[in-house]
Amino acid sequence: MRILLVEDNAANLDLMSYLLRAFGHEVSCETDGLAGLKCAHDGSFDLVLCDILMPELDGYEFARRFRSDPRLRESPLIAVTALAMAGDREKILAAGFDGYISKPIDPQVFQAQIESTIAKRKHGQSSDR
Repeated sequence: MRILLVEDNAANLDLMSYLLRAFGHEVSCETDGLAGLKCAHDGSFDLVLCDILMPELDGYEFARRFRSDPRLRESPLIAVTALAMAGDREKILAAGFDGYISKPIDPQVFQAQIESTIAKRKHGQSSDR
């Protein structure tokens, strides 16, 4: 799969891109939401992974703009976040994300979480992760 990864934390970006490439995916990386939106619009991606807490354009606004773009609105969009308070899951899904992956990233389950979210999206369900 061609995957766009939008993450402002260098350590998280390096880890996730390494894991995705290790599983044979082609990965493009951006470190802020505006650059991520431009890349998503200019490219053709099978999946977009986006951090929530980023400066300038956070993940919620990223998702709103992503879903309002006719070329992107049907593309799978997964949040990657450390947010785990009551109501965060609902807020993330309501913002337009198809699911989310919790930080810190667990390398042993990361790929399974991505595959699960994609499978659920194909069947019209939101992810529980």
